[in-house]
Amino acid sequence: MTGDPRFLVYYGGEAQDAIRQYGLAVLDPAIKANLARCRGPDSLLLGYLSLGEVHAGQSYAPALARAGLLFEPNPNWPDARLLDMRSAQWREWVVERLVPTILARGFDGLFFDTLDNAEALEQRDPVRFGGMVAGAAALVRAVRQRFAGVPLMINRGYAVLPQIAGQFDMLLGESVYSTFDAGAKGYRLMPEAGYAWQVERLRAARERDRRLRVFSLDYWDPQDRAGLARIYAVQRANGFVPYVATPDLTRIVPAP
Repeated sequence: MTGDPRFLVYYGGEAQDAIRQYGLAVLDPAIKANLARCRGPDSLLLGYLSLGEVHAGQSYAPALARAGLLFEPNPNWPDARLLDMRSAQWREWVVERLVPTILARGFDGLFFDTLDNAEALEQRDPVRFGGMVAGAAALVRAVRQRFAGVPLMINRGYAVLPQIAGQFDMLLGESVYSTFDAGAKGYRLMPEAGYAWQVERLRAARERDRRLRVFSLDYWDPQDRAGLARIYAVQRANGFVPYVATPDLTRIVPAP
């Protein structure tokens, strides 16, 4: 992967030829497509892994529940239960089982999601969830130590980032400029304060590690090509590598 690549986040099951057109693709590790056919010249394929919660459909969810590593469901995603990121058992599970499985599938690197849960839990109940941010940071550092040459992309996780500076290669800001409002069932721009807050944290992470590559993932109506063009222009002006998609991420939306 050289320069600023065409960037894609896609959790659908096919579209091999379309994926080949992107220099960096974040994919569901259970994708049914042949990864060799998804790989273009100099491309980088990252496998998705949630570190802060587990969906009920994951094969390892029952084992984590039996081990006492799961909390209540995520109120925004009831089919997913929150995870204890402080747990040495969870850290071992990630390092010894989940990451090797993704890499053995043929992925070049990893995309870590739901690290934001650490800060949310610790703020909600500092006694019950104390040390969650530090635990999330230790989890990322453990992966980096065990898989030193494997590219890592982090989604948000802003409270964790200062503790893992230099331990990951790429940072993604999600719903930075625009998003999908599930309640209103429509797309909207982020409030100016929220937009500025996230841009500031993305830039601060790059200040801590000048090698860090920063990406953005926004959501917008794919039929509104002028709207898509505006979002791409804003994020490129910010110095980010952008992608704009639909919220389920099961459709590839070409850049305008």
